[in-house]
Amino acid sequence: MPTYDPAVEAVEAEPVLPEPVRQRVVALTAAALPTLPNDELPAALRRVAKFAPNRRARHGGPMIATQLAGDPLFRQRITSRVLEDAGELGAAVIDGICPAAADPVEVAALAYLARPEGWRDLVAAAGEAVRAEADSAAVAELLREAEHRAARAEHDRAVAKVEAEKLRDELARVREELGQLREEARQATRALRETQARERKAGEMLATERGRATRATADHDAELRRVRAKLAEAEAVAGNARTSAKEARAVDDARLWLLLETIGQAAVGLRRELALDPAERRPADFVADAFAVRPDEVSSTRALDADDPARLDQLLALPRAHLVVDGYNVTKRGYSEMSLEQQRKRLITGLGGIAAQTGDEVTVVFDGAERVHGLPPAPRNVRVLFSHKGETADELIRRLVRAEPSGRPVVVVSSDREVADGVRRHGAYPLGADALLRRLSRA
Repeated sequence: MPTYDPAVEAVEAEPVLPEPVRQRVVALTAAALPTLPNDELPAALRRVAKFAPNRRARHGGPMIATQLAGDPLFRQRITSRVLEDAGELGAAVIDGICPAAADPVEVAALAYLARPEGWRDLVAAAGEAVRAEADSAAVAELLREAEHRAARAEHDRAVAKVEAEKLRDELARVREELGQLREEARQATRALRETQARERKAGEMLATERGRATRATADHDAELRRVRAKLAEAEAVAGNARTSAKEARAVDDARLWLLLETIGQAAVGLRRELALDPAERRPADFVADAFAVRPDEVSSTRALDADDPARLDQLLALPRAHLVVDGYNVTKRGYSEMSLEQQRKRLITGLGGIAAQTGDEVTVVFDGAERVHGLPPAPRNVRVLFSHKGETADELIRRLVRAEPSGRPVVVVSSDREVADGVRRHGAYPLGADALLRRLSRA
């Protein structure tokens, strides 16, 4: 082992060790610390030497590295223990030889401790080897990333090919449907021409029937004149008969009274036999249960066009009135600054007050796209409906109006002109949203 030369040590500065070499030097020194006598240990490392082996290098590493750099005598003592454990590799390092099969980091660590001739070259060679290994690892990582990107590109190409096949199939299907639609359009055009021909024929027949009706009316007028003449003769005969019938009138009155009394009692019995339980469900409830069921068409003779908001109170005063409200059309006009949940709650609460005051049936309809679960119970006489998927609130409102019997007053509140025109054709009273909002603010 080379002897310690303070003059040379003072001239040459400590090299900057590569991190793997520094860690290996600290690990070798930490392993050899317990083999030194306590009086040969520097005071700063005596406590570190008592650490457990796995904690010695981890917690005392900085102090060990500082002591090795600043205390050549301590380094020489440690080196003698480390070289003994290194065996042939330690002997080769002392001779300044770097075996080809040896780990360059291990060789550099032993060279740093033993410091034979050319030890700095061995440390520098270890640094180069570490950097070369790091560069090789980086190149390998770049190769792996390139292979991964190539595999990903191949996968994307396969996916794009599959999507292109799907799009071609979809295009073929759309073309086939287009051909079917064109054929249906041709059939519809042909049916329209046939219908128009039948309408022309029906018009000709109607003109013929009108001529016949005119002749029949003339014959009827002549017959009416003859009947009136006969009626005058009959009245004269009746005048003569009144006198003779006066005596029999008392008997006839008694018989009539008895007949009416019998009919009245029979009507009472029939009413009792045919008595029906009060209806628990209303027409709008059936629409709410099954939107797909289309009620029979009813006559549109309910009401005249009325779009004056001041008429709301007058319409609600009609007997058995039904108020149908386009929910979001009203709330977004009056409470747009609120959330949808607050809009629904405020409108339903206000409608509950109207139902309590008037006793009328009230239905509020919302679009199903905003359907929510866990709604609080609706107030009495207030029905809350959400349209089904594929159906708008406007369509549900028209369905509710068509379901009502002819003659019942139905008031529809919506500022949507299409809704108003649609319900007006079915006899309902359309009113704007402002009418209801002013009514609610007044309440």
